[in-house]
Order: sequence, then C-alpha cells, then structure tokens
Amino acid sequence: MFDNLSNKLDTAFKLLKGHGKITEINVAETLKEVRRALLDADVNYKIAKEFTNRVKEKAIGQKVLTSLQPGQLMVKIVKDQLTELMGSSAAEMELTSNPSIILMSGLQGSGKTTFSGKLAFYLKNKKKKKPLLVACDVYRPAAIDQLAILGEQINVPVFFDHENKNPIKIAQAAVKNAKQSNNDVVIIDTAGRLAVDEVLMKEISDIHQMVKPQQTLFVVDAMTGQDAVNTAKAFHDTLNFDGVILTKLDGDTRGGAALSIKSVVNKPIKFIGTGEKMEALDVFYPERMADRILGMGDVVSLVERAQEQFDQEQARKISKKIAKNQFGFDDFLSQIQQVKKMGNMKDLIGMIPGAGKMMGDAEIDDESFKHIEAIISSMTPKERSQPNLLNQSRKNRIARGSGRDINEVNQLIKQFGQMSKMMKMMQGGKGKQMMQMLQGFK
Repeated sequence: MFDNLSNKLDTAFKLLKGHGKITEINVAETLKEVRRALLDADVNYKIAKEFTNRVKEKAIGQKVLTSLQPGQLMVKIVKDQLTELMGSSAAEMELTSNPSIILMSGLQGSGKTTFSGKLAFYLKNKKKKKPLLVACDVYRPAAIDQLAILGEQINVPVFFDHENKNPIKIAQAAVKNAKQSNNDVVIIDTAGRLAVDEVLMKEISDIHQMVKPQQTLFVVDAMTGQDAVNTAKAFHDTLNFDGVILTKLDGDTRGGAALSIKSVVNKPIKFIGTGEKMEALDVFYPERMADRILGMGDVVSLVERAQEQFDQEQARKISKKIAKNQFGFDDFLSQIQQVKKMGNMKDLIGMIPGAGKMMGDAEIDDESFKHIEAIISSMTPKERSQPNLLNQSRKNRIARGSGRDINEVNQLIKQFGQMSKMMKMMQGGKGKQMMQMLQGFK
C-alpha cells in the first residue's frame, strides 16, 4: 500500500537531511520532488501543485530554515497536510433510523458486492446491528448468487427475487421485509456498468429517490487511480453521496485516488478494503494513513487488530505454560493462526514503524507461514509438546514428511527456542518495561 509513494517521499526528504545548512533553494528542490512523487502516484496535477504550495507556506511560516531539525519539521508539515488532504479525521457511519438504509453505488468490478458483505459483517460484529443484505443487481445473476453466498458465510440474511427485474420494487420490498423481521440496517447492493452511462445513473437515482437512504456510499477500486476520482465526481453530481469506500488497497496501487478524492468531491473516505476476507475492512483514519505513507507505521491500528483477535482465555493458558517451560509447537501454531486472522501480512508489517523500508520489495503474504505449518504438522504430538526430543534422526524424518529442506527445519527449531526464551523474559520484570514502552506509542 503506497510503497512507491513512500519511497519517493523518503528520497525527497533526504535532500534536506543531507545538507548541513538548509536554504530556500534545497527546500524548493525537496518540494519539487514531493510534487513529482505525488504525480507519479497518479494525483491530479492541480491538487499536487496546491499541496506543495501549502507545504511551502507552512514551512516559511514555521521558520523551517532556522529550525535545529529542519528535515524533521518538514516531514511533520507534509504529514499534517497529507492528513488534511485526505479528510483530517475519521468519518464513521451515522445510522439512527430504524431501519437505516445504506445504498451502495459504483461501477461494475469496483467491489460493491464484496464490500456489502464486509460492511454487514462489520455492523453485525462491531456495532451489534441486525443487517439485511439486498441484491438489486438484476442484470448479473452471478451478483445475486455471490451476495447470497456471502450472506450465508457471515450468517446475515439476504433478500433477493429472481423473478423480479425491477430493482426499485425489490428495494422497496426489502425495506418492508426488514421492518417485519426487525432488521435495523438494510444494505442495498445495486447494479454497476463498465462505464458511467445515463441508464445506470437514472436507475441508481430512482432507487435513491424511492428508498431515501440514510447513507449513500460510492465504492471505487483504488487501483484505477485518477479514473476513480473522475468516476466519483460523475456519481456525486447525480447522487450527492455521503462517503467513499476505497477497495483493493492491498493491490499494486499508487495511492492517487486516496489522496485526491476528498479534494474533488468534498466527501470523506469512510472505509478501506485491504483483502478478500470479510474481516478485511478498516475505518479510514487520515492521520494514520499519512503516517504509513511517510513510513512512520501505524501502531494504533496494529494494536486494535491484535485486540480483536486476542483470546484472553487462551492467553492465560499459554502464560501458564510459559511459566512452567511447557510452551510447545502446538501453542506456537495457534499463535500463528491468530496472527493470520489479523489480515494481510505485508499490510501488517507496514504498520510497524520503519519495517516497510527494511523489507523493501520482499514479497510477504499469507503463504509465508505454509512451510512452518507443514513442518510442525509433520511432527508427532509428543514432539510438538516436547521440542527437546528433536534429535537429528527425528529432524530428518520431519524434513522428508513436510517436503522441506533440513536447514529450514533446523532454522524453525532455532527460532522457536529464541522466541520461547523471549516470552519467558516477558513474564518477568522486562515484560513490564516493554508494556510501558508500547503504551508510549499510543
């Protein structure tokens, strides 16, 4: 996410950090590189120029040239301006009606249907709502089937009518059904087209007029860059939507849509999608995103994700095992499973300050754990619970059984031993010091 932009901004700031003396000339050179980085990220030229002009004004106003740490102060100014560019603060959903109707809009392929499922999952599990999903894409039977499958997967009811080809009547019937079934949120998934056209705009406008949604959301594929911004403007002129959803931010996106869209339509980005899993949905926090773009990480979001997957009872049991030196490979495997539930691995690493730069272009994904799982699965239950039993002949057998090299087996056992020692230390006084350090990040 934003890797290319982050690297180019980092290069731009080095122009300042590399000089013993800061002058108006090298500040101008830095801002020229910042503007170039934004343009390469597919940010609109006018927005990029206005952005660097504001940074320059702030820099002069805050006397960057006479500052003891001009490079750091410039980074802070850029961070503040990035935050403002993306909306300043998080804009969560306001759902006060009963039922609250949410109308989804966007082009075909933008991820509307998947996001509808994610939003239902989010509202059900985090906001304690009773959502109803509504399939109003009457042109693609697969869209109705997809929504039905997603609804079953997350245990949320889906309203559809294969016989009815009128999306307005389907939406009206769904709202009536929601009232009878005590569903307090109705999420209407509408049809998309490959491009903006009059038929699409009239249909979505008619549905909007008839059901009067409390929230109208525009879903856009972040990977389409500046085209996403242009499409957003076309939809906004018709619907005057309440917020933007950026999907596929885990893909090879340059970030132009996230940086430009607020300036063009003056509506907040409410959520971002970072994967296919139903849990892969995050509230959009402009300040946290600015931190990540500048390579500062996002410890707060990382902690929040960890807390969501944190099983207190399991943690208590593991804590007892560590104290008694009984922590085994089964426990290690369960910890890996919890980490995997937190989301895309490269995304998680990007939340750790400085880690993204250290990893560079290294490919990290959920497959990275598969060889570890294969090795552990090739151990006997006794070997998993008593790692000290692993002699050379057992290691050779495990390597053959898992289809991995003996060096990988040895490396995993070594890493496991190091981690066990670290966890043992965490139970003592050093653990308290580390917790105090972590709290300082908040």
